[in-house]
Amino acid sequence: MENSKIEIRSPHLEGAEVSWFAPICNGDDRYLGERNMDYKSTFENASEILLTADKNGFRNILCPSSYQVGQDTLPFVAAVGPMTKQINLLAAVRCGEIHPPMLARTLTTIDHILKGRFVINIISSPLPGEEMSSEDRYQRSREVIEILKQAWTQDEIDHQGQFYNMKLPSLPGKPYQKGGPLLYFGGYSPAAVDLCAEHCDVYLMWPETEGNLKKLMENMSAKAASYGRKVDFGLRVHVVVRETEEEARAYADSIVSKLGVEQGKEMRERALDAKSYGVSRQAEMRKISEDDGYVEPNMWTGIGRGRSGCGAALVGNPDQIVEKLNRYMDMGIRAFIFSGYPHKEECERFAKLVLPRLKTFSMPVAQGKVSEEEPMSPLGAGIRI
Repeated sequence: MENSKIEIRSPHLEGAEVSWFAPICNGDDRYLGERNMDYKSTFENASEILLTADKNGFRNILCPSSYQVGQDTLPFVAAVGPMTKQINLLAAVRCGEIHPPMLARTLTTIDHILKGRFVINIISSPLPGEEMSSEDRYQRSREVIEILKQAWTQDEIDHQGQFYNMKLPSLPGKPYQKGGPLLYFGGYSPAAVDLCAEHCDVYLMWPETEGNLKKLMENMSAKAASYGRKVDFGLRVHVVVRETEEEARAYADSIVSKLGVEQGKEMRERALDAKSYGVSRQAEMRKISEDDGYVEPNMWTGIGRGRSGCGAALVGNPDQIVEKLNRYMDMGIRAFIFSGYPHKEECERFAKLVLPRLKTFSMPVAQGKVSEEEPMSPLGAGIRI
């Protein structure tokens, strides 16, 4: 794909959407592999992290989905939403868990509760106890998205597919945001890339080398172009920032200092998507990294020893982190979802040392239902273009 180029949906947005992560799936700790009940995923703990991100000016916050541990995503988002001031809530939705017309109504309800500060992360992982091919899982997700869009934009849902067959009125299914919340999506298989290219708004990637990220973006741009579309690009990555690089590296090493090899393997394999292609790419990145875990300057893969999925962290002083993020933005990445251990303290530290130095989108709250005359920006509810 030497002659391909990266085409983003929002070339006019020169800054970044800077987001944090809400560990509602028991994903918070000071040390990986050492459970401290002070960090247990309770509504109180997770909502405190979310509200800290809101107070410190983060644009968005990802609320993930998991079966085995933690809290259910949509009730958490609905409960904490009215407590927030300006932050968008990015809720992970595992396709197939809820009958699509009922899901459309649920998401519509939350969108009205949040007055449009609501975005969705489409998840295609297997359901608990389910055996299904990757192609079928993404086809099911495609059908769910198609039904959601019909429910949000038409008077009738009329869908005939492999997994769902229905014809029924779409009311009451009209969201606060015209056309419905934006759809974020992550996936690496051909079926996943095709689904995002056809239907989704933001393609979320896990950390890899800059060269590999560029290839992923070029591939997605070409596939989206085949549908006459463009997508924006996002990066989900951990971060360790300190006043000096030496302090940052020392803290990063300390996060996994109590993690045994077998314990780390068990933690990685716990997730429902542990055998996915995306997870295998994170494992390959660890294999090609240096002995100290760094695969390129300031990109540390050691954190992946105890995590499935996003398995690397940006590590460095504020200058280094800002420089790295500016390089990503120059590549065309528009959205960042950060996290750190423990999440509340690292959220505050990032907000102090890095966030003020980044060019970010403004954060107005949507006022009233979005109309045809007042279109939304592709990134983030309430941003007018």
